[in-house]
Amino acid sequence: MKITRRITLLAAASLAAAVAVPAFAQTKLKVAAIYTVPVEQQWVSRIDKALKAAAARGEVEYVFSENVANADYERVMRQYAEAGNVLIVGESFAVETAARKVAKDYPKVAFLMGSSGKPQAPNFGVFDNYIQEPAYLTGMIAAGMSKSGKIGMVGGYPIPEVNRLMNAFIAGAKEVNPKVEFSISFINSWFDPPKAKEAAFAMIDKGADVMYAERFGVSDAAKERKVLAIGNVINTQAQYPDTVVASALWNMEPTIDAALKAVKAGAFKAEDYGRYSTMKFKGSELSPLGTFAKKVPADLVAKVQAKEKAILDGSFVVKVDDSQPKAGK
Repeated sequence: MKITRRITLLAAASLAAAVAVPAFAQTKLKVAAIYTVPVEQQWVSRIDKALKAAAARGEVEYVFSENVANADYERVMRQYAEAGNVLIVGESFAVETAARKVAKDYPKVAFLMGSSGKPQAPNFGVFDNYIQEPAYLTGMIAAGMSKSGKIGMVGGYPIPEVNRLMNAFIAGAKEVNPKVEFSISFINSWFDPPKAKEAAFAMIDKGADVMYAERFGVSDAAKERKVLAIGNVINTQAQYPDTVVASALWNMEPTIDAALKAVKAGAFKAEDYGRYSTMKFKGSELSPLGTFAKKVPADLVAKVQAKEKAILDGSFVVKVDDSQPKAGK
């Protein structure tokens, strides 16, 4: 396990009121994060980015541990709680029981965890990357850019957090081309680029000319085989300027900022922070077309922009479908 990098800061502005956890007036907040994968992995990199932004503003003192094995997760949580961190952020998907047990043992510490479960009173808040809205938009782009009508999708695990994005992507693609066909594969890993790459190769060999890159490695395969890719969570077009058309971006800043505000005020409580990942709160967005601005047909761009406007004004709602997506039409 590779432990802790520390960013020290100046001071935190704050409010005062005591609810579930103490208020912190005129003091920097000690915040820790626990990641089960390398910090450069898409999902956790967005959490890290948001916490580093808070650190750069002088609001928090931030430390983190990466590559933490599931068996070590509880121990690391307890170490951070004992060390005086007032907010602990992490992903508890595979360690729900242990994480919630630790939260019960430290009621004065605020826990904000990526989770498929519900909040646990008084101090276990949950969040998730509800970026199904821009995922729908990227599906529209994918179908409009595909010449074969075949799209490949490679994901980590078939869990709600992945399924809902894939299903939204599929729905968006079908709006543009109801006959589009999908190949779907899960690599059963959150970080195994070689395995994701091989899965993508297999789909491309069967005719897929656009790949949904839910995992690292897929865009590499698309680049090598000269087909297109759609990114997820982060914008990798700079690394793949002729491959990645667009991405559904996750911005964790609204979630982190809301949690920090609550902790400072002594008002942090068990609640679902998932709403802060929606486009309404600027927690997600469609990336700029960038190098593909002149390559995507104007009529397709117009359709996507109209749908984006409808999502933002509430006249169109992207369905949250957590069921495992199915291959085929």
